[in-house]
Amino acid sequence: MKEKMVRKHWLVIAVVLSYVLMLFGGGALKPAYSHVSQFISELNAVGTPFAGMIGWAGFLPFGILSAALLVAAAPSIPVQGASRIGYWLLMAQPVAYIGSVLAPCDMGCPLHGSVRQMLHNGLALTTYSATAISLFLFCLAPGISMTWRTFWILLAVVWFALFALMIDVSFAEWRGLLQRLAEGIVYTVLCICAWRFLGRD
Repeated sequence: MKEKMVRKHWLVIAVVLSYVLMLFGGGALKPAYSHVSQFISELNAVGTPFAGMIGWAGFLPFGILSAALLVAAAPSIPVQGASRIGYWLLMAQPVAYIGSVLAPCDMGCPLHGSVRQMLHNGLALTTYSATAISLFLFCLAPGISMTWRTFWILLAVVWFALFALMIDVSFAEWRGLLQRLAEGIVYTVLCICAWRFLGRD
């Protein structure tokens, strides 16, 4: 049992490392790439340097490892009913990254563009919305305090609010930073929760 716990904890570490390598390693490969003003999707935008490498060697491993962690941690997470549905809705994030490999955005990741771009945008809207719903449903988990219920509601609001701001043209110069804030906050909370509950196996 202890060996299984160690393997699952290493999966949390693998998810974190794969995200950091994808984000900062991929950014280092892209000439003049800005983490402040550019979406993460622009790392593998069609027609940009190293796009295929970053997609297949960065986005795909992160998506697969994230999905594997959700499956591995599922028996340890104390959720039931609606909150269990919320847990599986988190699979939207691995789907978003794997989907971005198969449907990468156009250069600049515009709101309108090719059919591929529209598929990419539809995937982003669907997966970001599903993640917001997921976080909200966690407030319905049995046996948690009102403080934690409020926390999950606020986290859902923060996630969706940052998403709304990053697609607002008024914040185009900051959209990369807004996206990193959203993912940094939510992914950190989820990884800490996974680590904590895996330790109770």
